[in-house]
Amino acid sequence: MSVQTLLLDFSLDPARLGDENGQKTVFNQLETVLKDYIPNLILAAEIKVDGGSLKLLTGKKGSTVAVRLFDRGLVTVNIEYYKEDSEEPLINFKCSKLLESSIKKFMDCERFKMLPSIKRGYKYDVYLTSSDERLLEYDIDGVLFDEQSPFQRVQIVHSKTLGNMLVLDDLQNISEADLVYTETLMKRGKENYEGKEIVILGGGDGALLYELLKEKPKFVWMLEIDETVMNACNKHLRSICGDVLEQRKGHNYEIIVEDCMLTVNKFIKEGKKVDYIFGDLTDIPISESACGELWEFMITILQASFKILKQNGKFMTHGNGATSPESLELYEQELTKLKPPVKFSKSRAFVPSFLEDWIFYQISFKTTDNGDA
Repeated sequence: MSVQTLLLDFSLDPARLGDENGQKTVFNQLETVLKDYIPNLILAAEIKVDGGSLKLLTGKKGSTVAVRLFDRGLVTVNIEYYKEDSEEPLINFKCSKLLESSIKKFMDCERFKMLPSIKRGYKYDVYLTSSDERLLEYDIDGVLFDEQSPFQRVQIVHSKTLGNMLVLDDLQNISEADLVYTETLMKRGKENYEGKEIVILGGGDGALLYELLKEKPKFVWMLEIDETVMNACNKHLRSICGDVLEQRKGHNYEIIVEDCMLTVNKFIKEGKKVDYIFGDLTDIPISESACGELWEFMITILQASFKILKQNGKFMTHGNGATSPESLELYEQELTKLKPPVKFSKSRAFVPSFLEDWIFYQISFKTTDNGDA
């Protein structure tokens, strides 16, 4: 069951909506069109508001229509009705196209736009957002896991096109269709991990660890704080993590369940150096400046990581969507402030479950002409 919401708007010559009589004429024309598509439609209320007027109508099975007329030449129409899963929509896709055509023709619009029906109160949350906060609709048809951990809400949902997908605090993280994410993060085929020591900061879905182990590293430490994430992925995302989250320890890897900084600080005290560090934690924050708790956390992680990285080692991490250049630029500005100085390169890949291009960073010590850092 769900409430279906259709949103449409169109523009007219402002002179047609400039006064009360003009707005009434336009509304009457629009009402005539709407009655052909919504049975038993009647006017329930009229409200005069600053800059125009609002008309409320009701129709079949409690459907409602809100028509807002703006004296500057804009009309918005919100149509809502309740629908059981087994019922046909009051206005299906074919009808919506006919309604669009009728309004364009009858109202003589200068511009028209109708959005696809939005499902509200639906049994599955099919709406997530892009990195720059645009609304995305997914073909989610099931929830396999939904639990609040001490750190975040953990969900595994099923998508018809993406397979099972990990969602953390309503943000898509990885799906069964996202091997390209992991391979771009690790620059598979361009970096040599054989015989190397590696630290993964985060990585609770297990996908990065699973793929790195195929490269025959000497040893990999995965530092993940959220047991719930690992349990969920071990059960529902085995196609991308294999059995590494179940075994937790092998001859060349170990998963340590705690705050990653505890192990990193331990390595610093021991003077341990590794070849690669993967930052598989939070995305680069979307903000106007590099300040706040998340930025402080990211900068702290970077500073600590380079204390356990070999001079020829690399820090590999994901950034954010390519449509968020401001946040990426802020991150790069912070990289230029690191001491000792570092250099970086970037990779880019379209990630299916993100429905957008994503930016990945490879960061290493900047060396002088004589090879010193």
